[in-house]
Amino acid sequence: MRSTVRLVFGPDELTVNLPDHDKPWAADEARRWLDDQFVANDCEPLRALGKVLVADKLAAIARAVGLQGFHDDEAFRTDFARAASAALARDLIKVDAETGKVTF
Repeated sequence: MRSTVRLVFGPDELTVNLPDHDKPWAADEARRWLDDQFVANDCEPLRALGKVLVADKLAAIARAVGLQGFHDDEAFRTDFARAASAALARDLIKVDAETGKVTF
């Protein structure tokens, strides 16, 4: 399955296409990677209860890393796309870092 993750930063956009032959991550591996990145990038929960949904993690990480961070680090960019695809079990995902919306 080919997966595409679109990252939107205001007027700028970056598309990450994972090739068909790319080995997909397991959902638990993807959630663990997202948890680690959420903490490593000092992201804050959006809800007062402290529960952080996968979509919230994706948006918060994208906002924290920024467009330049994704451009500069190909390995991170690819891992982010792998994690997003596996954690949400979707092959087309759009992460709007500014609005915090994740659609698929």
